[in-house]
Amino acid sequence: MRTSQRGLSLIKSFEGLRLQAYQDAVGVWTIGYGATRGVKAGMSISKEQAERMLLNDVQRFEPEVERLVTVPLSQNQWDALVSFAYNLGSANLESSTLRRLLNSGDYAAAADQFPRWNKAGGKVLAGLARRREAERALFLEAA
Repeated sequence: MRTSQRGLSLIKSFEGLRLQAYQDAVGVWTIGYGATRGVKAGMSISKEQAERMLLNDVQRFEPEVERLVTVPLSQNQWDALVSFAYNLGSANLESSTLRRLLNSGDYAAAADQFPRWNKAGGKVLAGLARRREAERALFLEAA
């Protein structure tokens, strides 16, 4: 499965676009639409580079979601999980109760796990709470 335009738009809307490197809420150097690999202080990129980085990163997470989820997914569920993995990393998806419940076939209980992932550096962040709610809503939306 591939991430749809709607899934990409969800990621973009929460990551925002920054063409200059910055440190995120927990001090990780970040650029573009939330890219972190190889980012250093003082870096700057073009909008086109940011788009390319986003697509490359999404293509890195898609096989991870495919590997970790063993039940059938709708496009909306897939997009929500790719956004989740993009933001939190596939290791967090792998160790999550969300994944365990999902793979046991309890889609509703899995959806209720999204809001639990609203912290960075031990603090609840309003932006993460909004993102998890948007991912949960997309996950639950009929395809």
